[in-house]
Amino acid sequence: MAKKKTQKARKAVTPTKKTAPRRTTVKKAVKTPARKKAPRKAAVNPLFAPVKGATRRDVGHVQLEVGRAGAARVKRMIYPPGFHWAKDMRPVVGTELCMHAHVGFLAHGEIHIEYADGCIVEYKAPQIIAIDPGHDGWVAGKEPVVLIEFDFEGDTVSKLGMPRTHGH
Repeated sequence: MAKKKTQKARKAVTPTKKTAPRRTTVKKAVKTPARKKAPRKAAVNPLFAPVKGATRRDVGHVQLEVGRAGAARVKRMIYPPGFHWAKDMRPVVGTELCMHAHVGFLAHGEIHIEYADGCIVEYKAPQIIAIDPGHDGWVAGKEPVVLIEFDFEGDTVSKLGMPRTHGH
């Protein structure tokens, strides 16, 4: 018995959507109207931004923010242009001169300090400062002064080893 060889007819494969090559079409560039950008909020300089965790009050035109750090207070004081202790603070404090010691970091601006003996000291940021009690002072120039100060309330002079009044 001889086997008959049979050939199966092959079906012609027709491309389908899945197997058909994709044609790329070139689209004309369409200009879209430019989007208007929302106005950006002006960045606030961190030296002038509210201090988290601090208590704020204004005294004699000075913006004062105070927070605790251990036994000390950390204060950020902003003195406006034109500030003068004799004019702005003397009526509030009631003393002839500022009898508070100031120790810290002058972060912005310039201050002029004058002691009762006529000694004059000028500070310009950035600078570490130590101002003895018994002084008058004012903002020099047209920029506000930002002072970061550390104190121990009534014990600042003794705890920091400062003189009770300015002397040479």
